[in-house]
This record gives sequence, C-alpha cells and structure tokens, in this order.
Amino acid sequence: MPRRLIGLAALATGLCAAAGAHAQPRLDGVFSSHAVIQRDQPITLAGSARPGETVMISLAGRSVSIAADRDGRFKAQLPALPAGGPFTLTLAAPSGATVLDDILIGDVFLCSGQSNMEMKVRDAQSLFPEAHAPVDQRLRLLTVDKRTAVAPLARFDASPVWQIAGPDTSPSFSAACLYMVQSLRRDGDVPVGAIHSSWGGSRISAWMSDTALRRSGLADEADLLALYARDPAAATRRTSTLWEAWWRAASGEAAGSEPWQPNAVLDWRPVPAFTNFESWGVPELANYNGMLWYQRTVELTDAQARGAATLSLGMIDDADRTWVNGIGVGGTSLAGAQRIYVLPAGTLKSGRNVLTVNDDDVYALGGMLGPVEAMRLTLADGTSIPLGTGWRYAIARRVPGAAPRVPWDDINGAGTLFNAMLAPLAPIRLAGIAWYQGESDTAIPGYDQRLRAMIADWRDRFGSPATAFVIAQLANYGAPASAPSESGWADVRDAQRRVAATDPHAGLAVTLDIGDASDIHPGEKRLVGQRLAQAMRAALAGARDGRAGPAIASVERQGSGVVLHFTGVTGALHTNSSDQAIGFELCGPAPGSCRFAAARAAGASVTLAGDGKPVTRVRYVWADAPATNLADEARLPVGTFELSVP
Repeated sequence: MPRRLIGLAALATGLCAAAGAHAQPRLDGVFSSHAVIQRDQPITLAGSARPGETVMISLAGRSVSIAADRDGRFKAQLPALPAGGPFTLTLAAPSGATVLDDILIGDVFLCSGQSNMEMKVRDAQSLFPEAHAPVDQRLRLLTVDKRTAVAPLARFDASPVWQIAGPDTSPSFSAACLYMVQSLRRDGDVPVGAIHSSWGGSRISAWMSDTALRRSGLADEADLLALYARDPAAATRRTSTLWEAWWRAASGEAAGSEPWQPNAVLDWRPVPAFTNFESWGVPELANYNGMLWYQRTVELTDAQARGAATLSLGMIDDADRTWVNGIGVGGTSLAGAQRIYVLPAGTLKSGRNVLTVNDDDVYALGGMLGPVEAMRLTLADGTSIPLGTGWRYAIARRVPGAAPRVPWDDINGAGTLFNAMLAPLAPIRLAGIAWYQGESDTAIPGYDQRLRAMIADWRDRFGSPATAFVIAQLANYGAPASAPSESGWADVRDAQRRVAATDPHAGLAVTLDIGDASDIHPGEKRLVGQRLAQAMRAALAGARDGRAGPAIASVERQGSGVVLHFTGVTGALHTNSSDQAIGFELCGPAPGSCRFAAARAAGASVTLAGDGKPVTRVRYVWADAPATNLADEARLPVGTFELSVP
C-alpha cells in the first residue's frame, strides 16, 4: 500500500476509536468492497456524515476533503483514473471511518429490463463452460434488490454488495448479462463490473424517471404519481375515473349501464372456487386470457355502514379494478399482492352493498385466488365480515386495447422501478447499458418514443451522450401466422430497430431465431449475451454499420418489384432449406393489404418479385412468432422491419 494511504488508514483508525459512538461516513450508490468504478471518467462520490464535519476521501493515491452540509450530506470528486487496481477507498471523519477494499477501475455495465433479463444462469442454459467458469478476479457482479417507490430514493436502504464472478456467484446472476460481460472481458485485461436491475413483467414506463415520462408524452401519468405521493385517496379516485372513461370509450357503453354498476345485468354464474379460473372446468375459460367480472353483495345495518372500512380481497391474477356500490376504490396489477383497499366514510350504505371486481388476465393464468380467510370486510366498529363465499362471475365482453394501469403500480406503473432500483445508483458512471424488455408493451403504442426518452435520460444520469446502449430485440413467441396480419410483437421489434438505427451509440441484438414460440422465457441466453456483447462493442466505438449482424439500410423499386439493401452483412445473405427467403410482405397503403412476396437473396440484397398490386410498404417477419430462414455467413439473422417504398 502506498505510504500516503497507510497514513490515511492509520488516521481513519484513530478517528474511529476517538468517536466510536457516532455513525461512520457512508457513500451513496453502489460503492462497496469489490466494486468496479468506471475508468477514464471523473469519479463522483456522494454520501452522508455528521452535519458540518470534514470527510477525507482517498483512492489510488488521490485524495480530497469535503465538509458535510447542515443535513449531513457531502459530494466530492476525484480525477479520472485508468483501468487498474485493486485499490482501497477510504473515508475518514471525526465520527469514524469507512474502508472499502479490493476496488477496481474498469468498465461498468448496467443490465436492465423484464423477465428475460432477470432469468438467472441456473434457470437458463447451464451446461456451457461459461456458466461454471472459474473465479475471475477482474469480473464483478451486483444485483439490485426488487423494490418500488412513488418518488426517487436518494439511496438504497442497504447498499448492494459486489461479488467476484465465479462458480458460487454466477449461477444466481442474470444469464444474458453474465454471458455478455464474460464476452467483453475476453477483449482485454480491463476489469468489468456488471450491475443487474430487472423485474419480470415490467413495462418500460416503470423504468422511466419523471423527466423521461414527461418527454415521452406521459405527463398525465407523472402528475398522477406525484398526486398519489401527496394524497393517495384523491389519486385513487382520479384513476378510477380514467379507467371508467377508457371502458366506456372502448366498449361503447353509456354511463350508468357499465358492468360495475350495482344492478348490472350480465350472464352471472356462481364462482366454483377461488383458484385460477382455467382450472374450473369451464370450456370457454380453459385457455382464456381476458377480463372476468366478479360480484358479491353484503347486507349491512345502518350502524355497520357508518364510518370508514377496509376491503380485503386476497390475491388477484393479473390486474384488478374494484368498485363498491359503483364507486371505484382501487386496483393494482401485481398478481402476488394482497388487495387491501380503504373505503372512505360514505362508501357503504345501510342494506344491500355490491362489491364488483374486474379481473384483467393478460398472460397465462388468471382469477381471484384468495386465500378465502384473507377475504373480508372490516368495518369501523371492528366487525369483520368474511367474504370467502357467495361470489358470482361473468365473462367480460372483448374490448380493443389495453386497460390503463395506475401510475403507482409496482411493475406496470410510471417511474416506480426507476425511483427505487435505478435512481439510488447515482452518482455512478457507466460505459454501457443493455436493455432486454418490451414483452409487456406489445399492446401499447409509442414504444419508440418511450425508449428514446428513457435512453436520453439514463445517459444524462449515468454517463454521457456517447454512453453505449444496446437492445435485445424481442424473440419469437405466440401462435404462428399462416397469413399476413398485424402484430403487437412486430410493432415493438420495429420500434426497437428504429431507435437503434438512428442512434450512433446504440445497437440491436436480433433474437428471432433463438426464441421459443411456446415459451415467453426461452432458455437460450448464451447467444443473446454474445450478440449483446457484439452490439456493445460497436456501440462503444460509435460504429453505424455492422453493429450486430445484417440490418436493413434502404429500399428501392426495380421494375414491378422491390430491392432491399442491407448493411452489416458478413460475407453474403443466405437462405436455409429453400432457395427463397420467407417472411417478406408487399403492402399497399390500406390496412389488410399485405401479402407474402417471393424473395431471393444475393450478396447484401434481397429482391422481392412484384405481383401486379400497389406497393407502398414492405415488411419482414411481421408476426408474433414468425418463421425465418435468412441470415449471413456469421449465422446472424435479419430482424423485423417495415419501410415505406419510395
């Protein structure tokens, strides 16, 4: 250890002994022993100490002193450092000392998204050598715990802990992220740190700050979240009003005749059990994804109806919206959460009270799940009325579009995950970001606007305009398409492509050929990670071409047909098991005008034969789970796209 650091460490020990009763200075963000700090960028260190005291900070022979303000906060900066280490980071103050060991300077990457980024190595492919690689002292891993917040948190409750990558730590880490950073580590002897912060099922809006939400056209959601932080009851009333307005617009039903009204006339049937409705033995519910209405009545005396009450409904899969006597009282979309709603005084009445629940099952299983002992109405006088029996249900009519979610929803809200799982990372600096999300946004227009706003905001907070950002394009999932049709999954894939194509420091990893049409969580994550690494290298270099395989560059008319030109092609494009490329469509301007086209690949181009009909657009693999057979000599596929034909 350098002599200066020995002196500082001795000073820290003495100060700690002299003031042992006081809290030691603490750093914000993700600074702990074994941490990796971004190389070649100024190092900002923020934290807390006793108000007014001076904190001495030292790292790698550099030091700085800073006085904590009246709130006990301090923020200091050390000069940029080249790759290296290990070093010791020391904070010394009259109140004590904090010493962090084994600090490396290198490249730090953030991996975020939903369940396909969250999938652990042990749950994906675990037979490859990389999954059981020996300890790599210069590769460090950190996972942020799941948490939500309605306002940005300044710091984590408990600082996340960095771990050295190896057989004991890698299996529990994000598979796509691990395979990416392992590949990047092989590029040289630069230390690498990987931070994983993901939550399965989450929408992109949950990962966006207030600034990003407003930039992307989600100012109303940002305002509602701010209202909820100040006045939850007022925000709940407002969101119920918005949900009801959405239903009336989508269904065409007039006010007063909606299914949540106490006297709604529907095809009501008895609820057989508080289990997933797919298990009830009802044929039309066996594979049903959609809405169900649940309803129950409760008789109350005049005395019982007075005052506030609490309604407990157990768990509901996926999302609920709940009314009492036609008055909206709450709703959320986290399937594992107990639904507990406060009923303000005046909600209940003497005599018949009607409880109505809309269950919106958007994926896999659905239903009111109980447990029945948790389902009860607790009145102001302390009386508790069981609600585990007497319910009926009706299948809701199909309506277009996705139902709105409350902005404070855990994973489908606006800013809730950013506030708790990303905001406290500051003041960390990053070399690059890998994003693997979009499945939960496939029915929501404007994904490209939200993604662009989020990328710009994250770069402002954690890097610079040149910080690399790479996107795993959605894989194939769902029913195969036998004819051209519209596709929410294709919409998101093309939005991801457009964002990456117009950003010199962004990249796209196409995964259409390594998904699983019957499993939204395909186990193939090794190739995903390797493709993310390839895209990351190009994004770090600012390379506009050849980022991670063939990418559509331009389209031109040729006679009655169309020629498509691609960039980033290794060797030439080839078709597998056929002399034609499948999945190409010629389209006119009207919806429903697309038809499959005969296509042949040659070099870095594909020619589509004309069919005598108008052509204004061309699409490729525009389906939820398309079949593909086009790739270059590096076996990298072409991703989904739609382009206008000039």
